[in-house]
Amino acid sequence: MASTTEPTNLKKEEEEEDDSKPGAEDEDTGAQVAPIVKLQEVAVTTGEENEDVLLDLKAKLYRFDKEGNQWKERGVGTLKLLKHKESDKIRLVMRQNKTLKICANHLVLPTMTVQEHQGNDKSCVWHAADFADGELKEETFAIRFASVESELLLFIYSVLYL
Repeated sequence: MASTTEPTNLKKEEEEEDDSKPGAEDEDTGAQVAPIVKLQEVAVTTGEENEDVLLDLKAKLYRFDKEGNQWKERGVGTLKLLKHKESDKIRLVMRQNKTLKICANHLVLPTMTVQEHQGNDKSCVWHAADFADGELKEETFAIRFASVESELLLFIYSVLYL
């Protein structure tokens, strides 16, 4: 049995030595590759150009599913409170990290109340008429922050601007 395991061990040691040498992919061949398709630069508008950022925090957003009677994750990303330069209206926008897809988009109105989620001091709950999916729907949201300070910031801004 010892003779069958020794060659296997020797092969593994040789492979480890070969890993330390630079591979063929590290070599510069001098070849130049021209692009097949030339792309033109496209101007991208986010809809946030006429707004000032009041608050910018990383968080995880949930919405309450009434049919299933449970919280469903809507996305992880950046929550922004934006104030329009002309109308002074404030809206909450949240985009997912990698895709930048909008997962929350609604006005912050005086009728809204932001409350601390029961049993968790890093979370807030509120109701809003949301337009993230392209149609106006009444939703219940919960948001969880990394720290208590972030939750307090959102609460303070909601009190100051409402």
